[in-house]
Amino acid sequence: MHKLAMQAMDAHGGLERWNRFTTLSAHLIDGGVLWAAKGKAGVLADVTVTIDLREEKASHWPFGSPARRSRFEPQRVAIEDIDGQVLEELLQPRDSFHGHLDHWSDLQVAYFAGYAMWTYLNVPFLLARPGVESEEVEPWQESGETWRRLRVRFPPSIATHSAEQTFYFDRQGLLRRQDYNVEVDGTSGAAHYVSDHKEFSGISFPTKRRVFRRQPDGRPAPEPLIISIDLDRIVLS
Repeated sequence: MHKLAMQAMDAHGGLERWNRFTTLSAHLIDGGVLWAAKGKAGVLADVTVTIDLREEKASHWPFGSPARRSRFEPQRVAIEDIDGQVLEELLQPRDSFHGHLDHWSDLQVAYFAGYAMWTYLNVPFLLARPGVESEEVEPWQESGETWRRLRVRFPPSIATHSAEQTFYFDRQGLLRRQDYNVEVDGTSGAAHYVSDHKEFSGISFPTKRRVFRRQPDGRPAPEPLIISIDLDRIVLS
């Protein structure tokens, strides 16, 4: 594991402390132009997201209505009723995005939101998982600061935006930005900014996330705001 990854984990509360927990839940408010563009405005506007910290699993509730919730795993996604009865399911959900559909089904939204939030909420501790490779690349200048960058490659067993991503850390080791290509949406490049770090159970989380299109020079396009994510009430158990 790269020294910068270790520094980042220490800055966010430490891997030893993180490994005490198995589940995370948070209140999530989602915005941005993506959801309406995919025909799903409001589906995740105000929800609770729950993730497993050992296996790649996630759930959003309510999902479209208080009587529905999503269930995500890399090879299966489902919509359930409040009693856990399966209403819809899709196996090998990533394959359904071939052709980069203009409008997503509920199951496709559940897959995208599931892997995305599982990835986001596990960073930077995700960098300690078996099969995750990282190397430091040249630093980045932005907002009058110098951010160190870690280029990360995820194994096929982890469902995420793209196998290769870049993480930016400030001098304290806190995450400030994450770059990736959204493969399920035509490999569009994203510059994902995080801010307002707050501590929950001794772990530091960025509570504001803003995603913009990434331009060829690496700078973010100022408009539109693709996705906004605001988090609070983070509970680790």
